[in-house]
Amino acid sequence: MSAVYDCSQPDSRADGLTAAAGAVRSSRLVVLPTDTVYGIGADAFDGAAVQSLLRAKNRGPDMPVGVLVGSWSTVDGLVLGVPPQGRALIEAFWPGDLSIVLPHAPSLRWDLGTTRGTVMLRMPLHPVALELLREVGPMAVSSANVSGQPPAATAQEAQEQLGDSVAVYLDGGPSGEPVPSTIVDLTGDQPLVLREGAVSVDAVSEVLGVPVLSA
Repeated sequence: MSAVYDCSQPDSRADGLTAAAGAVRSSRLVVLPTDTVYGIGADAFDGAAVQSLLRAKNRGPDMPVGVLVGSWSTVDGLVLGVPPQGRALIEAFWPGDLSIVLPHAPSLRWDLGTTRGTVMLRMPLHPVALELLREVGPMAVSSANVSGQPPAATAQEAQEQLGDSVAVYLDGGPSGEPVPSTIVDLTGDQPLVLREGAVSVDAVSEVLGVPVLSA
């Protein structure tokens, strides 16, 4: 049976974060609120848990899972290096709704799907998500829905789709407009917006000081 915790109440929030951290450390899945839509998450370094996440979403490894972090400094241990353009985007938009794709550190032993040596990173602007991430470390997180279905804007919508495949649901209230994060790929010679979401291409171009193309 899944457990649902109302994070608007201090006691329930504390209990929920404790339960969610225990679930992540036990290779189980959690649903957490973010500043975009609700996410389904697992320990980023637990390959079996990430496979469970993909199965819950009915999704294959050809659509790899991104990673949420709880602090800027965490990124340095996950990638080969953060280029100046990456630092500029992090300083401008994190925590927030911008995801950055970078080459991951080859020493890391994780399996996020068919990433071709890259990782998509984001630091969400949501207190519940940040508290959990700072407790358990980087998490593999995808939108909390079955592939092909609308993203969940509430914990209840996530539960209706994912059911008992998730151990703990952290209910942080409605997420607002279900707009995904903008994804910027910094693995090539020029920055490329793979998906325009909450942050506009123009805003990215302004921060980087150069026109940015969209895929």
